[in-house]
Amino acid sequence: MRIDVVSIFPDYLAALDLSLVGKARTAGLLDLRVHDLRDWATDRHRTVDDTPFGGGAGMVMRPDVWSRALDDVIEEPGAPGVRLVVPTPSGEVFTQRTAEAWAGERQLVVACGRYEGIDARVVEHYRATGVEVSEVSIGDYVLNGGEVAALVVVEAVGRLLPGVVGNPESLVEESHGAAGLLEYPVYTKPADWDGREVPDVLLSGHHGRIARWRRDQALERTARRRPDLVARLDPATLDRSDRDVLAREGWVVDDDGVRPV
Repeated sequence: MRIDVVSIFPDYLAALDLSLVGKARTAGLLDLRVHDLRDWATDRHRTVDDTPFGGGAGMVMRPDVWSRALDDVIEEPGAPGVRLVVPTPSGEVFTQRTAEAWAGERQLVVACGRYEGIDARVVEHYRATGVEVSEVSIGDYVLNGGEVAALVVVEAVGRLLPGVVGNPESLVEESHGAAGLLEYPVYTKPADWDGREVPDVLLSGHHGRIARWRRDQALERTARRRPDLVARLDPATLDRSDRDVLAREGWVVDDDGVRPV
């Protein structure tokens, strides 16, 4: 996969040289390129923004500069597997399901806006030319620019590529995995720390009991912290023990779905 990030602060993305993403770049598992938007400015001041039409505070990023950049960076506009990603507080929420879907793309181009955002005609233009465009938000808050969101998107997608994570099973068991649940609590040595002991079941060596305990813990944690995720569970995927746990947490499971009592 190729991922291109365009920003006026390319050094902000230096963290992508670290950890698993950095190793994936070095190993050739991920072709990650960071570009400075100002390289496509045409004046001596390398201007990328101007005042907003209609008045108001702040500056807006110019469409002509962005189009020159994106035209150069997007390999095959309109081709399958090529997606333009625009982080914005007004976008759809970026989730693990989004990351999983995008991990199958051929190229992602992340356009990091700043100031009051990118001129709206940029998104309109690329959608009209057949490019898959996704405006996404990483949460209900406002940041100074799209770079933080770009880091999130690159890491969430990149770690799903084959060979990036050493143990593929960890991708299945982690929070927001295929089961749609938060991850169960985890423990390591020492077994007794500061008077707090690891649950006996984890020391039993009984794999079936351990798996059941972890599943129960994940269900309980999700019910208490993220009831919205519980409400999305498919009843067909829940066994009797799952339903008993959810019942203790105040949920009813039937053919119509999962809902609070």
